[in-house]
Amino acid sequence: MKQFDVPALVEADPEANVTDLLMDRVAATPDRALFAVPTADGGWKDVTSAEFLRQVIALAKGLVASGIQPGDKIGLMAKTRYEWTLIDFATWFAGAVLVPVYETSSPSQILWNLTDSGAVAMITENADHFARFDEIRADAPAIVNSWQIDLGDLDKLAAAGTEVPDEEIERRRSLAKGSDLATLIYTSGTTGRPKGCVITHSNFVELSRNARRRIPEVVNPDSSTLLFITLAHIFARFISVLAVEGGVKVGHQPDTKLLVPSMGSFKPTFLLAVPRVFEKVYNSSEQKAETGGKGKIFRKAADVAIAHSKALDAGHVPLGLKIQFAIFDRLVLSKIREALGGRAAYAVSGSAPLGLRLGHFYRSLGLTILEGYGLTETTAPVSVNVPSQFKIGKVGPPLPGNSVRIAEDGEILVKGVCVFAGYWNNDAATQEVFDDGWFKTGDLGEIDEDGYLQITGRKKEIIVTAGGKNVAPATLEDPIRANPIIGQVVVVGDQKPFISALVTLDEEMLPVWLANNNLNADMSTAEAAKHPDVLAEIQSAVDAANANVSRAESIRKFHVLDADLTEASGHLTPKLSIKRNVILVDFADVIEGLYQGAPTEGVSVSQ
Repeated sequence: MKQFDVPALVEADPEANVTDLLMDRVAATPDRALFAVPTADGGWKDVTSAEFLRQVIALAKGLVASGIQPGDKIGLMAKTRYEWTLIDFATWFAGAVLVPVYETSSPSQILWNLTDSGAVAMITENADHFARFDEIRADAPAIVNSWQIDLGDLDKLAAAGTEVPDEEIERRRSLAKGSDLATLIYTSGTTGRPKGCVITHSNFVELSRNARRRIPEVVNPDSSTLLFITLAHIFARFISVLAVEGGVKVGHQPDTKLLVPSMGSFKPTFLLAVPRVFEKVYNSSEQKAETGGKGKIFRKAADVAIAHSKALDAGHVPLGLKIQFAIFDRLVLSKIREALGGRAAYAVSGSAPLGLRLGHFYRSLGLTILEGYGLTETTAPVSVNVPSQFKIGKVGPPLPGNSVRIAEDGEILVKGVCVFAGYWNNDAATQEVFDDGWFKTGDLGEIDEDGYLQITGRKKEIIVTAGGKNVAPATLEDPIRANPIIGQVVVVGDQKPFISALVTLDEEMLPVWLANNNLNADMSTAEAAKHPDVLAEIQSAVDAANANVSRAESIRKFHVLDADLTEASGHLTPKLSIKRNVILVDFADVIEGLYQGAPTEGVSVSQ
């Protein structure tokens, strides 16, 4: 059993809560910009630390005046925007607890989050969110108040709270200790009903304080980031708290269609994204080059960039490669760099493996992608690569204050400041995921001699073929999904004679690819799913993935679905992870069709 421990860099303060992070920030840099909000002309207006605190206290007073009591739960359903974090801190200053609800949640999911948590109030962003909440409001009698951001209710709350004394807010914000509940975050629900994860104030405080000192190049008062992934998820939520602790200026842009112009105007120094975003940037850049007749130049530039990064790892870049890289950097790579705002030096990536090729490509682009690893139950990051010594393909050593252990069966176990306090009102589920104080992640991994963690698969997703071969789906899915026309890949084959896959087409990239390959760009997804040229492109991606595994682990057959898997269809989580168990049920007939007439005995597993 291999174990790696990293001592905390900051002495734990069991009395501290998240509000102390903001108070410390205002004391240190009151006049520095802590946020920037978009303006009507496409620009940004800074909000200083002191001004943010003033707004937080005003809104907290409004919550108090409305009847919110210490310990009360407040639901919040909104896209990623400045007001999200304003409400978050105002809730803490009022002594209450926020319960995030994904903005894509169905009425039944909203009802579960609100009733299971015992929420007494609900904040929605717009009319659509309110309509879904209103549909189930009668079934949530504990909800006394509801407010809507787009109706100006936050300003009305602040105006109604002017008579609440400052001393009352100071009293309330100081009530919570480190071990107390800071938020309830419900799991995405890849299996079964979502469980409420009890994240404590110490989880946020100790992890933030240690993380900032571990990666000071990324998190400091001179850095900035543009958040676009949902704040209802622990990944962005933790970064928003970390940014306050570290004095990072934060902007928000929930509309991915406006992301590129927002990057250009905001000019962040680091990004936060899931690997799919980096795949999309690469693929769209490649297809754009193809459209302009420069596809070969782009691919050559990418190959040179990757070779350049690998040479850096090896400790020597040959002169010829240096010259080639300088040329392609000026012709091709600099344009992608500018599209990201021109200042982004780092990116933090999580939720799925990035892949070696993209890691090397972006590194030569000047964007060091620091892969990390974590779950909702670990307040996001267990580990993250550090700029001074990062390893492409690994998710770094544990953050200070955390320990990682690899169990006999390869499962990753975690202990430390990041680990949650358990599942809300669910002792059985809590006991199931802890072993002698170690949290059982359900993921499989390895630790190298430097303590760097590498994720090798998901324990519950391991496929065992009829021939007894163990197959980790991600090993095949991740490289295939990198192809520009492929949306999602779901490897199947449990107790079957061989491995197969369900594939969907990327509806955004498909028309561009069709046009670039002299095919009808208006072809429907269903038509494209049967087109020989499209099938040949998918086969090439499958062949490339198969080259990395044994014959017994390789994909022998695939089926292209005529529509993409989405969160709306119920097949993806809000962080775009596939709901494998739901997909296996919904497409059971399609999967069985892949094996009709196939042998069930005598399948070789020796290769």
